[in-house]
Amino acid sequence: PRPASFTVYFVTGSAQELTAESRQTLERLKETIAQRPAPEISVIGHTDRVGELEANDALSRKRAETVKTLLRAASVNNEIEVSGRGEREPIVRTEDEVAEAANRRVEINVR
Repeated sequence: PRPASFTVYFVTGSAQELTAESRQTLERLKETIAQRPAPEISVIGHTDRVGELEANDALSRKRAETVKTLLRAASVNNEIEVSGRGEREPIVRTEDEVAEAANRRVEINVR
């Protein structure tokens, strides 16, 4: 199968609370993973530019770990590569200290 990409979004400042729309995306992600015999999964966390760089690095990693935990709870036992990029790779470029919901995300790639 072709690679598939999913993006889930988090509530401001949260490392654990997904938006309502993202919970639906997570369900589609789990279905896609279940249809593949041996998927390779990478999970990359991001933040907006509110807060200190180091804190955002930690928050982005925690968000990625949350998604990994949710996948494990759904019996996804494949290898899951996790990383956090903090505020370094925004979808929407903003000035420092500007909240932008599109940047508070975790990207999940399934190959």
